[in-house]
Amino acid sequence: MSYSIGKAVTNECQMPYIRFGTGDKTLVILPGISIQSVLMAAPAIEKQYELFCKDFTVYLFERRENMPESYSVYDMAEDTAKAMKELGICNAHLFGVSQGGMIACVIAADYPELVSKLALGSSAAYITKESSSVLNEWLICAEKGDTENLCLSFGEKVYSSEIFAQYKDAFVNMAKTVNNNDLKRFVSLVKGTVGFDAREKISRLKCPVLAIGDTDDKVLGAESTPEISKLQKGNSRFEMYMYSGYGHAAYDTAPDYAKRLYKFFND
Repeated sequence: MSYSIGKAVTNECQMPYIRFGTGDKTLVILPGISIQSVLMAAPAIEKQYELFCKDFTVYLFERRENMPESYSVYDMAEDTAKAMKELGICNAHLFGVSQGGMIACVIAADYPELVSKLALGSSAAYITKESSSVLNEWLICAEKGDTENLCLSFGEKVYSSEIFAQYKDAFVNMAKTVNNNDLKRFVSLVKGTVGFDAREKISRLKCPVLAIGDTDDKVLGAESTPEISKLQKGNSRFEMYMYSGYGHAAYDTAPDYAKRLYKFFND
């Protein structure tokens, strides 16, 4: 394994990233909301996407450092697009999960020259009342500093019942390592998702798009991916696939997920 951790520095921000792979094509991955930085999981992430390492150079972008208290998904997309440009990334294969998918949609719509193909995992065109209630539950825990209930609620909502039961103790132990900076960052990410609505932007995407969801998504709902499909009805290069039983984090737990992505990005 040969991942490296770097930092894209623009006039507006500094954005850390994980880089691995040696291929001529470029894959950019945008993760969802996390309680702690995904940089801590760099070895596992490289292993998860090792199928891409020969044909792609892979960048996984973390959110910016020194995140402002008011930081919307649209701001996140703007910063990420500038970071991509700073690194000379264009015409990339872009994969975003959950909030990362929301960011990816905005980038693909506003900066089409940066994206050749777009894959969305367990994402949504807009935030519903049901999704808002989940986000609010997390927000209350984070603002109270209740790290144990935050980690347990996060795990229970994001993963399938079977996975959560198997790793419940791990979420309890994780809570003991969450610090005030983690909580401040998490609060900014959650608040930044409130009111998100990119239906107009998604409806005008013309690049090849793959949307993957799960019928048991307890965060954004079973209809979030089919809703994207409706908005893309005029795009002949749109594909949708629905899992069942893996929950919101199907992108982490479905055994054929990486192969499905690889096929889409290589067709």
